[in-house]
Amino acid sequence: MTHKKTIIIDGSKGEGGGQVLRTALSLSMLHNQPIEIRNIRAGRKKPGLMRQHLTCVLAAKQISSAAVEGAELNSQCIKFTPNAVEPGEYEFKIGTAGSTVLVCQTILLPLVLAGKASSVKLHGGTHNGMSPSLTFFEQSFLPALQTMGVACQVKTTKLGFFPAGGGCWQIDINPTDTLSPCLFEQSGAELEQQQSHCKAMSIVAGVKNSVAKREIEEAKKRLGWNAPFTEILNCAAHGQGNSFHLSVGHQNQVAMFEQMGELGLSAEKVAGRTVTALKAYLNSGAAIEEHLADQLLLPMVLAGKGSFTTTQLSSHTTTNIDVISQITGTCIKTQQLNDKLWKVYLD
Repeated sequence: MTHKKTIIIDGSKGEGGGQVLRTALSLSMLHNQPIEIRNIRAGRKKPGLMRQHLTCVLAAKQISSAAVEGAELNSQCIKFTPNAVEPGEYEFKIGTAGSTVLVCQTILLPLVLAGKASSVKLHGGTHNGMSPSLTFFEQSFLPALQTMGVACQVKTTKLGFFPAGGGCWQIDINPTDTLSPCLFEQSGAELEQQQSHCKAMSIVAGVKNSVAKREIEEAKKRLGWNAPFTEILNCAAHGQGNSFHLSVGHQNQVAMFEQMGELGLSAEKVAGRTVTALKAYLNSGAAIEEHLADQLLLPMVLAGKGSFTTTQLSSHTTTNIDVISQITGTCIKTQQLNDKLWKVYLD
């Protein structure tokens, strides 16, 4: 058990959501640092720990044999004192359509640096429209991590769409001693000039393929793409669902934009919303879009160095930078390059 002084973190700071909780838990385990988080999710309509956030706490507790106080639904304060992270085989069930990806990201880097291989099976939501999906995690986040020396393999049994949840997947985590610096500076607009770097994909479960085809054709028309890679994935899922994805990238740098299909929302509108987000990114000249930018901060700090360009900094990103600074003392630097483009770096 550590004898370090407990760091008290205000969970209402910045965007005031679950981001503070997840980042703080990860860093607590990585630095063997006791923490107390107050005002958890104070910025939300229903403050405190929801099922997904509680699963994050319990997963962190299990892999680090932590002493925990306040780990219960709706709790707005927890105390978390970790021991050494133990690699191994784990299984976590959210019980709702809450994001399994966010649970995984809470414990991923501590397990990566734990010295031996681990395997984690997760049950719950994979595509809920409120957080990056399993598709994003697998096709954008993990490739970026791979450039930093992190190797993981995902095996999906079935997807879990909102509101049914019920997804099931496993991640096998290979250990590494250190992370390499990340460097992402080639703009998405440059990459988009080659159609082989462009992809339109629609995932359907219990939804007609004609819906997927309409989404893909509408996106191609609006973007002026004549020969992108296109794919319709018919997937096993607990309940019906549709998720549309547009991506621009090459090898380990992939910017992905996604939109859930909804009742009453036409395939053309699903595609249109996705195209609008992608166009804003392409027009910025950035290499990394805002969701991946937020998720690269923690591995960049662990590597000790890195740099990327991104669009206007989201509240998630600035909040994450603040929490990282409070716990580690490391100050990630940001520089506005023009009205649409920022540089985020650590040197």
